[in-house]
Amino acid sequence: MTRQRASGGEDGRRAATRLRLFGAAVEVIAEDGYAAATVEAIAERAGVAKGTVFYNFGSKDGLFTALLEHGIRQLAETMTRAAQAQEGPLEALDAVIMAQLRFFEEYAAFARVLLTEMWRTAWQETIATLRREVLGVYADTLREAVARSVVRADLDVETAATALFGMVLTTSIERRALHPTRPVEQLHATLVDLVHGRVADHLLSE
Repeated sequence: MTRQRASGGEDGRRAATRLRLFGAAVEVIAEDGYAAATVEAIAERAGVAKGTVFYNFGSKDGLFTALLEHGIRQLAETMTRAAQAQEGPLEALDAVIMAQLRFFEEYAAFARVLLTEMWRTAWQETIATLRREVLGVYADTLREAVARSVVRADLDVETAATALFGMVLTTSIERRALHPTRPVEQLHATLVDLVHGRVADHLLSE
């Protein structure tokens, strides 16, 4: 997870080191699992001394928490920009799905870590951040669809947001593992068809 660039000076160097550790940690944890991943392996992958991890994060738990928060923040920003670029709520929903797909295409290891590791009770605060910042993009888009009478007023937007996020996450991982040559656009088209069938066509006509 190294998309952001650090500024110059000592703060910039430390930020660059933290980004390098994020990238190493997410790879090691995706490969070995959080329990088996060691600070030594992460430091070696990042090309830094073991003490650098403790200096920057205090512990392996501290590193993992910061990694999750960093990735969640980037994902939320990406999805928010995608939604804001559209006029209608359904177009925004389609764009958010594509943004999540492309993000996980770029950061496949982070997607695997989200699926397998972060739902443990130890990361409840981080899960709350995910719900607020990432699932919140889906929920806000669906609320706008309700407000514009595109979907029924009784749609449970919180549950729908969770379902949409989970659907995109799992299908992203499956595509990467089993169908790596399948275009993201093809996966997006299938997901959009499903969403329009279950959400967009959930109209006021009843």
